[in-house]
Amino acid sequence: TDARMDGGGVCVPNRDGRIEQDEIPLRAGLRAIYRATTDVALDTRGEEVGDGRRRWDFSGALPGDRDVLVETVALDGAWYESDFTGADYVSALSIQSELLGVFEIGGGALRLRGVVSPEDGFSRTNLENEPPVDALQFPLEEASEWESDVTVTGCALGVFGTYSETYSSRVDAAGTLVTPFGEFEVLRVRTELLRVAGVTRTT
Repeated sequence: TDARMDGGGVCVPNRDGRIEQDEIPLRAGLRAIYRATTDVALDTRGEEVGDGRRRWDFSGALPGDRDVLVETVALDGAWYESDFTGADYVSALSIQSELLGVFEIGGGALRLRGVVSPEDGFSRTNLENEPPVDALQFPLEEASEWESDVTVTGCALGVFGTYSETYSSRVDAAGTLVTPFGEFEVLRVRTELLRVAGVTRTT
């Protein structure tokens, strides 16, 4: 896809079925508009179109559709900045929560260092992943797979705790995605998260 960045610059795909780190704009100061909704059943299997490729048509309107601005923001001056030295930016994780993911770029991966609330205070969230989660591992191509075993420590809504997580990711499909903004050649990444807190296991 073409991803236009503040201050100029553009990411142009070469359509070779492989996504290198330098083909994706990753840094603080980027912004994009996403069309989003919640509580809607959506079939992500798509349609088989031959040669192992799929076609996903998400161009139709869905109940509750709205355009959402998503930004990558530098940590400069943030209350949690000193806890994440070397991190590159924070960005919203969900349209249903104010929590921010703290990301770092390097070593051939986009890494999730932790999760924080926008504001400090009694009910703050400040969770650190050790080691960081490889949210994306480059290059991305069909059948790429990776795993991160993580210990999460810190405060969630003001309550201190620690638990473990395992992220198992795989590029499990390739094809064409049809959206209200146009058609794009895509790779689909499936991530399964297993969280173990005491005797409670959540997938």
